[in-house]
Amino acid sequence: MSHEIEKIRDDFAFHLERERNLSVHTIRAYLGDLDSLIEHLTTLKVTDLSELSLAHIRSWLANQQVKGGARTTLSRRAVSIRIFTKWAHKKGHLTSDVGISLATPKGHRTLPEVLTVADASLAMDALEVRVGEEEGPLAVRDLAILEVLYATGARVSELCGLDFSDIDYSRNTIRVLGKGNKERTIPIGNPAMRALENWLKNGRASLAGEKSMRAVFLGSRGKRIDQRTVRTVVYHALEALEGAQRMGPHALRHSAATHLLEGGADLRTVQEILG
Repeated sequence: MSHEIEKIRDDFAFHLERERNLSVHTIRAYLGDLDSLIEHLTTLKVTDLSELSLAHIRSWLANQQVKGGARTTLSRRAVSIRIFTKWAHKKGHLTSDVGISLATPKGHRTLPEVLTVADASLAMDALEVRVGEEEGPLAVRDLAILEVLYATGARVSELCGLDFSDIDYSRNTIRVLGKGNKERTIPIGNPAMRALENWLKNGRASLAGEKSMRAVFLGSRGKRIDQRTVRTVVYHALEALEGAQRMGPHALRHSAATHLLEGGADLRTVQEILG
């Protein structure tokens, strides 16, 4: 690895850690993917990163598949490199974002009804890449929907019913109305809050109209979003992670509960959060 490429790699690592605030596990995976691509470029006699092309990336992914890489691993590798090329283009290391049109391979394994933390991270990152690639508010909205559902374990009906007044920015919480008209307050993490604020500041106004009222999430025609649309958003977002089994909002709710427990939360607290 040349000194220049090593410097770019270190800058990317800093970006993942400080600006994206990703976990150590996720950063290690992303850098491992980048190192693998750099090693492949070396075998192709490509020594300057500015020469990186989509053909090089596809060649690398094909090589990984020949070596027996799992489809889900290939999915993560594709997302990793798309995040890298987007960043490298923004920083001037690439003249264009060569990875922007790279398709994410779909997994062909059946997942349990609970995502792993790595799979959840992959789904969020894939949607975040989509936000950078697409013009328009829907990708911004969809990322916020997925982040909020995963962060809170809220039911689809509860998310659809959110109003502006239900968001407490000072406490990082949302208030939802659950079954039996029982109201509860749920803490929401920084990534989800950032995605929510980005939607409200940079996306919602594009869809809003007379029928929007105080609804946080809107459908494409400006009305309060309906449950069917939210389920479709989640199904599509998790497509790259699933095989024959369709995973929807309930999988996110189960995952939120599982990951809270794995993170050290006590069962009673998790029960209260999920209602």
